[in-house]
Amino acid sequence: MLTSQRKALILDILSSEGQVVAKAAAERFSLSEDTIRRDLREMAADGLLKRVHGGALPLTPDLPDFSVRKEIATDIKRRLGVKAASLVKAGQTIFLDGGTTNAEIVRCLPCDIAFTVATHSPTIAAELEHHPTAEVILIGGRIYKHSMVTTGAVAMAAISQLRPDMFFLGVTAAHPTHGLSTGDFEEAAIKRHIASRSAETYVLLTEEKLDRASPFPILTVGEISGLIVPAETDSAQLEPYRNINVAILEA
Repeated sequence: MLTSQRKALILDILSSEGQVVAKAAAERFSLSEDTIRRDLREMAADGLLKRVHGGALPLTPDLPDFSVRKEIATDIKRRLGVKAASLVKAGQTIFLDGGTTNAEIVRCLPCDIAFTVATHSPTIAAELEHHPTAEVILIGGRIYKHSMVTTGAVAMAAISQLRPDMFFLGVTAAHPTHGLSTGDFEEAAIKRHIASRSAETYVLLTEEKLDRASPFPILTVGEISGLIVPAETDSAQLEPYRNINVAILEA
């Protein structure tokens, strides 16, 4: 079999099964794992897939700028925001990550109970300007403009002074084996630190983020309290996450 033919078959497996396991592919093609791993390295270098331990996953699409993302899948994000906001109780301190999906949580927060919102996103804080009962704590630091959140030592130190009841974590990818991940090293570190300080962590996921992997890991799926997903998400796609005993909340 020519190398080009083998790589085409690897892409077919990736498309139909959502992943390539190097050992299984080697057995299927009657080749060594080293040969398959070399193929996967070359294909990753060509931008065709994402290498992970033991195989490969589909690429996570590059996210557009924050201002553009605000206009994408707004109805689905609103439903996720409504579900997430319904978890907030009087007197709690919640930490809101940045991102356009989490911005929908802000717009759906209850106005008849008092609570505190901490965030390292100035855009999230600005959304709360006219909320009648929410106290707001804005974490400072260096702005990572792509996500409009603060990162760095100043942000880390301030977050260490908090112990939120609930953290709504934003990610760019989720996978039952490779966990929750994002595209920036410093941002991943901040997210990990917030989760470590929080009693519960929930992740709002639109379908295009499922079964993907971004370069920088944040947490395993088993380390969070629950995933909030659109109600129309394929049940079979969610089964591996349920097997980890993570709560699946549909919106």
